[in-house]
Amino acid sequence: MLNITKDLNGTELSFALEGRLDTVTAPQLESEVKSSVDGVDKMVVDCAKLEYISSAGLRVLLLAQKIMNEKGSLVVRNVSEEVMEIFEVTGFVDILTIE
Repeated sequence: MLNITKDLNGTELSFALEGRLDTVTAPQLESEVKSSVDGVDKMVVDCAKLEYISSAGLRVLLLAQKIMNEKGSLVVRNVSEEVMEIFEVTGFVDILTIE
């Protein structure tokens, strides 16, 4: 299960993710990202409560990165050790801006 808390502050859009980002929940985040980017120049994905990310979840982050490359920037924050390990193994540390 994944809870997504969305917050739009001017042109900055934040997503706080809680739970598991996997094949079941990734489409939910993908549709949120696609439907929310109009007029946004900064996207923040807060992973403080993200327990797990699968390849499907990584694909959605990659999609968000591609969308934001044209509009502004994407920042991933508060990444747990477990999720960071997945980012490192998959090379996503080189693709994403992680704070």
